[in-house]
Order: sequence, then C-alpha cells, then structure tokens
Amino acid sequence: MSKPPSGRRPLVAPRRNSASASRSGSGAARPARRSSKKKKKPSGNHSLLGRFFRWIGRMVFAVAWRGALLLALILFGFTFYYYSKLPPVSDLLDARARGSVTMLDRYGEVFAWRGEQFGGAITPDTVSPHLLHAVVATEDRRFYNHFGVSPRGILGAMIINMREGRGPLQGHGGSTITQQVAKLMCLGTPYDPELWDSEAAYEADCRETTIARKLQEVPFALAMEWRYSKDDILSIYFNRAYLGAGTRGFEAAAQRYFGISAAEVNAPQAAMLAGLLVAPSYFAPTRNLERAQERANVILGLMAREEYLTASELSAARANPATLSDAARDNMGGYFADWIMSEGPSFLTRDTTEDVILRTTFDPAMQRAAEDAINDVFTNQVREGSEAQAAIVVMSADGAVRAMVGGRDLRGAGLFNRATQAQRQTGSAFKPFVYATALDLGWRFDDLILDAPLTLNIPGSGAWSPENYSGEFYGEVTLTEALQASLNTAAVRLSEQVGRDLVRQVASEFGIDSDLAAGPALALGASESSLLEMSGAYAGILNGGSAVTPYGLLELRLMGDDTPLMGQTGGIRERVITDNAARQLIYMMNQVVENGTGQRANLADVEVAGKTGTTNSARDAWFIGFTSDYVAGVWMGYDDNRPLTGVTGGGLPAELWRQTMERIQANQPASPLPMIDPIAEGSRGPNRVLSTNEGTGQVLDGAADLAEQILMQVLGGLLGRSDQ
Repeated sequence: MSKPPSGRRPLVAPRRNSASASRSGSGAARPARRSSKKKKKPSGNHSLLGRFFRWIGRMVFAVAWRGALLLALILFGFTFYYYSKLPPVSDLLDARARGSVTMLDRYGEVFAWRGEQFGGAITPDTVSPHLLHAVVATEDRRFYNHFGVSPRGILGAMIINMREGRGPLQGHGGSTITQQVAKLMCLGTPYDPELWDSEAAYEADCRETTIARKLQEVPFALAMEWRYSKDDILSIYFNRAYLGAGTRGFEAAAQRYFGISAAEVNAPQAAMLAGLLVAPSYFAPTRNLERAQERANVILGLMAREEYLTASELSAARANPATLSDAARDNMGGYFADWIMSEGPSFLTRDTTEDVILRTTFDPAMQRAAEDAINDVFTNQVREGSEAQAAIVVMSADGAVRAMVGGRDLRGAGLFNRATQAQRQTGSAFKPFVYATALDLGWRFDDLILDAPLTLNIPGSGAWSPENYSGEFYGEVTLTEALQASLNTAAVRLSEQVGRDLVRQVASEFGIDSDLAAGPALALGASESSLLEMSGAYAGILNGGSAVTPYGLLELRLMGDDTPLMGQTGGIRERVITDNAARQLIYMMNQVVENGTGQRANLADVEVAGKTGTTNSARDAWFIGFTSDYVAGVWMGYDDNRPLTGVTGGGLPAELWRQTMERIQANQPASPLPMIDPIAEGSRGPNRVLSTNEGTGQVLDGAADLAEQILMQVLGGLLGRSDQ
C-alpha cells in the first residue's frame, strides 16, 4: 500500500469520544464521567397509592360531570314541562276566585268595598315609574340581570335566618320577583273549591316554604323567564299580588287607599304600596297609618340606594308621607255595608264572581252624626271600662236607611250587628202599636181609659197583676196621658179591650216580623224584635200609617255596564191604619217627648215624637222617635243580657237620640210633624203631666225612673254621669 502524501494524516474514523477528548485538549479520548448519585426508583407502595388517588379523582370527576349533566337534564325536563303548561300572560292577570262589590253612598261616592277588588290590568308601561322603581328596589334589585333565581340571594337569606336563630327556610326567603310570581301562581295549580276548604287555605298552602317547594320554584321560575319577558313577569306580579283590605293588584290598592290610579301615585304613595308586599294585612294603612308610613320610609331609602331618587327627592318624599283618601280614612259604614251584603242576592254579593257596583241609601254625614253621638255619650256620661253596648239606626220615612251603628266597635265590619241581628225585648217601645190599633178602630186621642189595679188569670201561669213604676194608679186618664206616662195597666186594659190578636196583627203588618207574644204581656213589650224592625215600624207611623220595609239598596249593576240589573225606589207598602189614626198617634207620641218619659230627646225648634222603652230589670233600654224627615232608633244593653245600672229608655238612649238628631237636623229647615191640632179636634182639655214614668209591673216593663225625671228638671235637663 502506498503511503499518504507527505504532511497528511491518514483518513481514519474518529473514535466515539474524540470530540470530548479534543475539547479537553488531550490527544487521548477519556471516558465520560457518570454522576455518582443514582436516581431512586419509586417504591411499589407509593406508586400504587398515587394511582389510586388519581383513579378516585377521575371517578369523582366522571360522576360529577355525569351527575351535573343528569341534574341539568332533569332541570331542563321540568322547566320544559312547566314551559309547555304556561298560559298567555293575559290569562294570568286576574285570577280571583271571587269578584268584588263596590258600594256607593246616596251621592254616588264610594264608601265601602267587599270581596276581592281588582282595578283592571296594568303593566310596567302603564304604572307610575315610582311604583315600578319601588317594587324592584324593595323586592328584587337584580331583577333585570338574573335568569329567574338568585343563588346568592337565597344563600344570603339562609345565612341571615340562621344568624337570627331561625331555620334556614324560616323568615327571609331570598326569592326573586319571578319566584314570588311562581308562588302567586301556586306553581300552576289553580284553585279548586272542591279540594280546598277556602281560598285562604289554598293560598296559605301556596305560600308554604319548604325545601320541596323551593326546589319546585326553580324550574317554574326558569320556565317563566323562558316563556315571558321581564315586563310580562312584572305585569303578573302587579296584577296578582294581594295588598290588604281585600285588594288584588296595585291598581285596586291605589284606588282603595288613595282614590287614584296606579299610574298617578307619587314616590311616597308608591313606597307605601310596595311596603305592603311583605305583610299586606299588617302594613295596611287602613289598619295603622303610622306603621304603614314608617315602612314606606324604609322603602324610600331603598329607592334612593338604587339611585331611583335623588337626595333632594328623598328628603321631599319623607317630608310629605302618603295619607289615605277621605273614603279610606273615614272607613265608615261597615255595619251598613255588611247588612247590604246580607240582604242582596248572594250570587251578586256574598258569592259573586263578577265585579258589582251597588248604589245605596247610605249618608256619610248622618253616619258620622250617629258615631259621634255614641263617642260623646260613652266618653262623658258612661263609666270608663263599661261593656255596655249601643246601636243606632237612622232612616227616612219611606224606609231608606241612612246610617247604622251596630255596636261600639263603630268601624267594625264582619262583626255582630246589634241593629239587625240582636233580638231583644222591646218594653214600652211596643205600646204605640196598642194605641194605633185602638185609634184605627175609632178611639180618640182624648178618650178615657182606666188606670187601676188589674189582675188577669193566665192559663198555666195563674194570676198576673201588672203595676206602674210609681206603684200608684191614676184612675181615668186619656189615651194621650196613658201613653206619655207609659202607664202599664192602662196599656194592658186597652189591649184586652180592642183584642190582643188585633194588636198583634197591626204590629205584624207594620213590619215587626218576630214571634209576638200571645198573652196579655204583649202590650208591655214582652216580645223580641230588632232595632231595624222597630225603627221601620215607627217609620210606618210617620208616613201616615202605611207599612214600610227598611231598604238600603237603590241600584245594582255590573262594573262597566250602564244598565242596572235591579233597583228600588222606596219601601212604602200597604196601609195598616188610617191617616187620621196615624196623625192622632203622632200627636200622642209628641206629648211623650214634650211632657212625658221622653223629654230628654227634645230638640230646640224641631217637633219630635217618640217612645221610650225599658224592659224587666233594665236589661234593654230603647228610645225610638222621629222628626218630620227622619226616624231614628236607639238601643242600649249588654250582650250577655245583664241588667243596666241607672239607665232607662228615657235616660241615655234618649240622650243618644237627641245628640244624633241634633247633628242631622242642624243644617236642615225644621218642618212640622204631620199630627193633629188637639184644639181643632175639640180636645177634652190639656193633658195632665202625671208624676210617673214607664215602669214594669212585677213581670215586665220597667225600671224607668221618676227620680231621673225630677233630676232632669232640677238640673235643667242635664243628668249626672251614669255608672254604665
């Protein structure tokens, strides 16, 4: 083999570490150093544990996302189910099971409401912006940003509840407006009267807060957000929410409390309405105006926080809190309204599904006069803490009832009405019907009747001897004298002479429909009757002897209709006694007030006729009388039938009557009573003023007090404070 050229090295393949050797500057290759530290292999136990945890993690993740997917599918399924069942918004705005009754007084002004008021459908576009802002700021400040439920709100409410010592679902609910609408709709379950005892029970169940109910609310709320717009949901809320005093929806509430539309409410009024949502009955301004105003003040602060009100607007609103309308503030005529509801056809009053307008005979000024009279008498002349009750009825001669006080809870409604429901013995207030019978048979006002001891044998009871209160007898007296002094033996004698069956017939035809006593005690008022019946019977005397049916309803029509479904123009019925007999009787009853037991009812410059009545042991005290224009009846007593102390028909009842009628007649011209002129009639002479008073014999009528009459004269007609 030939040698390579001079100066060149032979071509050979480099060794593996030649590069390393050349870098080290050595001509010989060096083996690479190995690290003296060896990598530790994981032990078998550690490797197994890691794999186990990784497997657990993968399993949890797999279960979690699959469970979440399953829950999402279930939630979607329920949401879609509810979505498919939701009706159009227009079908949800008025979901009342009952209709409403709005009552107008004789002048066409609203004075009372019954049933469930609904003022008509409203939307966020038609209500006052203040009302929209107040509701959103109070109930759901994030309403326009959530999808129907607010997990943050629910969690926050649960924390607050537990912090305050309640269960997580007791108290604050954290519900959005959408969830509240879900409750109002009872999750789509309609009211069925066959399944529920009442609508109240149905709604109580709908409002029940349980975990199951909360879980149901979620898909229902989601479905509503899917099906309806935000404004649609607010529309349902605005129209279905219960806001106290029988009102459904903000339009009805605005009309009820302020007498204006929901489109016209200002900031303080809107705040008061929004404040009702949390507890409508408790915060109702008709129940406690000051409390409602305090709640509204809180709402105004929330509106300012959400920048719906400026600082100056907030100050102005708080300086001028909302107040009630005149009709809502007065809140009078509750007993009258309940009476009308009981008298009208049930399908258009108590059980109506329609919205009904009733025009009535009610007169607010006369009602106020009666209420003020009771307040004055019981404040100034009755022992503090007394449980004695009183009732008043005022009507026109044709039976049109103008005012009614059914008890000392003057503004109460749905309570026991002593003017219409209480059946009490009438005492001597019944005697005018004895004299009416005699006069109609031809007796005269100045004919004589014997007032002397009388004993009647009553089958099954034995001998009965009525007595006068004074214990004295006055011999022959005129009918006028006998009535004005309320002589018992004279009344019984007259009843027996004309025939007690005929007396019963006359009283019944005048409108006393109660079961009248069959025995001779009939003449002394042993029978029971209501104040309304007795007042109506006296109205028959005033209008000339024709019977009267007390009435309060003038016209009934459906809301929105101009044509009445029914109406009434008067209550006068058939004639019972002649006009001449009625005119004589009115004169005799006038003498009761001028010279007899009813002097305390005298009115200055106004002619008055009437009759007192006091029953056995003074358990009932009456005064019923009339001027030429109006009849008024007054009853006093205890609900448990205890005897009154120091009270007779000629005492506090006559005083109540006088104070009521003074107020009523104050602005009216005085007209003479339709009675005879005794001189023109050829009277036998002036009536004697007998020193007696209405009294009971040993059996019935009684306890009128001669001493009271003497005190009245001595003190100028002013009686000292009664212990009743």
